[in-house]
Amino acid sequence: MATSVARCLRAACPSTLSRLTRNPSVRTSWQPSIRAFSATSFRGIRKYTKDHEWIDLNADKTSGVIGISEYAAEELGDVVYVELPEDGKVVGAGDAIGAVESVKSAADINAPISCKVTAINMVLEEKPGTINLVPEDDSHGGGWICKVSVDEQGVKDFEALMDAEAYKVFTGSEH
Repeated sequence: MATSVARCLRAACPSTLSRLTRNPSVRTSWQPSIRAFSATSFRGIRKYTKDHEWIDLNADKTSGVIGISEYAAEELGDVVYVELPEDGKVVGAGDAIGAVESVKSAADINAPISCKVTAINMVLEEKPGTINLVPEDDSHGGGWICKVSVDEQGVKDFEALMDAEAYKVFTGSEH
């Protein structure tokens, strides 16, 4: 899953991006030229669980990426350890696939849907704090937990999850 360059620039330095896109002829020597291009977004459909996990499914609903929500990362505080799932493990919706420990507490990471783990985010073993910085980023340096393959049951489980708006309402009611 890829994060767009524009999104990275917007997050890192919004004033620079807006200045460059408004007037691209005004550049300092260190700024590269901006070239317009288009790319198909790889981001699928994201849904959330009541346990604060998210899953992105690709367009054909055969694979996805799982992580914990920004809300969960904020509530946990500084993460010091992430127990990652076992590569190749087949799990049902709600099964524990890992755990996260912070200076404040520890919590299980549950599978949002029935799926098979196909890859794990090894960055989190070396730098568990990545999950605090970018918990909902499914790119190479992001805080995602694992990638999964999805079968028919997983797609059914996915349909029962909350979309972003419903999750926002749900987390608003937890304060």
